[in-house]
Amino acid sequence: MAIREILTVPNPILKQVSQPVEAVDDELRALMDDMLETMYAAPGIGLAAIQIGVPKRVIVMDIAGPDEERQPRYYVNPEILWASDDTAPYEEGCLSIPDIYDEVERPARVKLRYLNYQGEQVEEDAEGLFAVCIQHEMDHLQGVLFIDHLSRLKRDRAVAKVKKQARAA
Repeated sequence: MAIREILTVPNPILKQVSQPVEAVDDELRALMDDMLETMYAAPGIGLAAIQIGVPKRVIVMDIAGPDEERQPRYYVNPEILWASDDTAPYEEGCLSIPDIYDEVERPARVKLRYLNYQGEQVEEDAEGLFAVCIQHEMDHLQGVLFIDHLSRLKRDRAVAKVKKQARAA
């Protein structure tokens, strides 16, 4: 396993649409292991493959609390089958947009289907932080960042702040 570099805005790779995965094999599992290690090191609770420059429809997540045992989850070719009409606001952040947080309104509940680490198809319902995080990460697979849900002014300010931080580093 290896820690990979996380791309930050305004890197154009982050705006690419990720491609479906043909099969869950050892090479893909190695990628997911690297992604998980990278996410934990950042630290974060979710990471899409495109954030490390790999345009594949792969997500890793772990929404366990700081005092809980780690609960890594793997999502290959995830798709939302249903989303509730009711929405909920949640303050989001992103490893590709460091130190920027803002409220985003998303469906409160979703039903999703994906392949797990073993390549088995899974369907499950998500709500709360799980629903927010999976929708946030799935946006990445479409080249959408959470700041794209904000006003143009807030989005431009966020990108400018990240650029300034990168220059100072």
